[in-house]
Amino acid sequence: MTVASREVPVGDALRRVKTEFQELPGLRLTTAQAQRLWGLDHESCAALLGALVDARFLVRTADGTFARVRRH
Repeated sequence: MTVASREVPVGDALRRVKTEFQELPGLRLTTAQAQRLWGLDHESCAALLGALVDARFLVRTADGTFARVRRH
């Protein structure tokens, strides 16, 4: 995975993204916004967000943004 022109382990990138969503509970991002925020290329960012949706940590909303799954 490329982050700011350098290789970063996938686990590190996943932890960083999860931490951002945990620390900012109302955070909602499009794929393009997430790419800019974390300095990821499109393919890596889409794969990372998709993995977090598959893990039921994030949800993709009707407007195309990604948000943390609300647990009751």
